[in-house]
Amino acid sequence: MVDLPENQRRAAMGGRAGARATDPNGQIASKLKALYSAIEQEPIPDTFLDLLEKLDQAERLGKTPG
Repeated sequence: MVDLPENQRRAAMGGRAGARATDPNGQIASKLKALYSAIEQEPIPDTFLDLLEKLDQAERLGKTPG
């Protein structure tokens, strides 16, 4: 196997289960993935959905020939 610097070896592993539990980068990656997953499960706030609807309406009005 070709000798790679430690950071390139970790990157090649892609954060897979083979990463050591003591690896700070692996711990950070795991925690960020868990946070992202938790945020993905949260519902979209009504105010944000209302804003998106207003933007859609403005786009529709702007595209009509007039």
